[in-house]
Amino acid sequence: MKNLTLRNITEVCGGTYHGPEGCLDTEVTEITTDSRKVSEGCLFVAIKGEKVDGHRFIPGSFADGALAALAEVAPAETDKAVILVPSTLQAIKDIAEFYLAQLPADLVGIIGSVGKTSTKEMVAAVLAQKYRTLKTEGNFNNEVGVPLTAFRMREEDEIGVLEMGINHFGEMHRLAKITRPDTVVFTNVGTAHLEFLGSRDGILKAKSEVFDFMDEKGHVIVNGDDDKLSTISEVHGVAPVRFGIGEQGYSHPNDVWADGIVSHGLEGISCVIHTEAGSFEVMIPSSGRHMIYNALAGTAVGLVYGLTLEQIRSGIESYMPLSGRFHIIKGDSYTVIDDCYNANPGSMKASISILKEALGRRVAILGDMGELGEKEKAYHEEVGAYAAEQGIDLICCVGALSEAMAKAAVDYMETHPEAHCLVRHYPTVEALMDDCGEILEKNDTILVKASHAMGFGRIVSGLCG
Repeated sequence: MKNLTLRNITEVCGGTYHGPEGCLDTEVTEITTDSRKVSEGCLFVAIKGEKVDGHRFIPGSFADGALAALAEVAPAETDKAVILVPSTLQAIKDIAEFYLAQLPADLVGIIGSVGKTSTKEMVAAVLAQKYRTLKTEGNFNNEVGVPLTAFRMREEDEIGVLEMGINHFGEMHRLAKITRPDTVVFTNVGTAHLEFLGSRDGILKAKSEVFDFMDEKGHVIVNGDDDKLSTISEVHGVAPVRFGIGEQGYSHPNDVWADGIVSHGLEGISCVIHTEAGSFEVMIPSSGRHMIYNALAGTAVGLVYGLTLEQIRSGIESYMPLSGRFHIIKGDSYTVIDDCYNANPGSMKASISILKEALGRRVAILGDMGELGEKEKAYHEEVGAYAAEQGIDLICCVGALSEAMAKAAVDYMETHPEAHCLVRHYPTVEALMDDCGEILEKNDTILVKASHAMGFGRIVSGLCG
């Protein structure tokens, strides 16, 4: 890893080195916080977690070939290299900032309330048509995940696509200091993390901290159809590139826009994308209107980095959804839409809208949404009423908060006689799973969606097993 010698690491994070002097000018081969991923010549970082203290694994890391350990507490007697710091969490951020500054790659930061991971995957798929591209794995997007992604980069990588997620003020400032992005893609300002950020204006302010350390000659790409993002008129004196559905945004014309939208059900969605460089028709291999926005973001980034329209089209059409991110699994008994990684009111309604387009009986298994603040009950009610309005055949709501979702679906049907849905509420995932054999039918299309803490992966495994 370029310039990551033990000497430089010690200096960068303000640590104290203990160990053989002969190792000081040796570069580490990897940096990991996971003792299961220790490799020959790596630096093992011991982090104290809520349940597990990584310091326990320092001896084992040395046995597995680690060159050195970064720790807050000195291990028992060892002749191996150890760098002691007050905080290993702060140290990995300091090291990541130093390391990225050594590399030639441009960095594209993906921020926003909803759709960061799918946008990141789309942008990376487009850029990979021309450049050696590294992207965030899964959603390693916080103050631990971003440094770990940085440590995966190498000199031969030409562009890094980094997802950056926050839920408190100050976090984006710290992430931006690490990454100093050359390009920023701002997907939207939704209602996720209202518990900590207070309002959509608070969310906009917190996420806009990314501009504190952004390259002043860089590019800002924003969703021009988002009412909050349309208020960004310039960053460092430069107007943002806007994308949206339809040529006109809220108050500014979009630079990249789509029309001619045709849904192909669960098979995907097609559209015509227009740019100053020309227009092209594309088939996006994933369902939902939100995927149009992802494709537009990918197009805007592709143009910034000099891709042809044909390369951009190929990148969009090569997009592959991640597990838990509207991943469609076709089994012998059911078609399962695995969208259970996370949820908020906007993404819930978007997924329900896509489910509506499925053939046959449509089932929505929906769970609690977290971090919604004082309006959490109202947001759950909003989703329940929406599911009933869309005519979903069976709505199964799981969890304490989702009881309000189920009640709202029933209340909607009482005032709208044309709506005919079956509604069930279950206090736990286990209670739902015990009932699946009775309530589900062969060939059902089943959406599974909730906040990650609900553990809905168990439901997907049970339905697909």
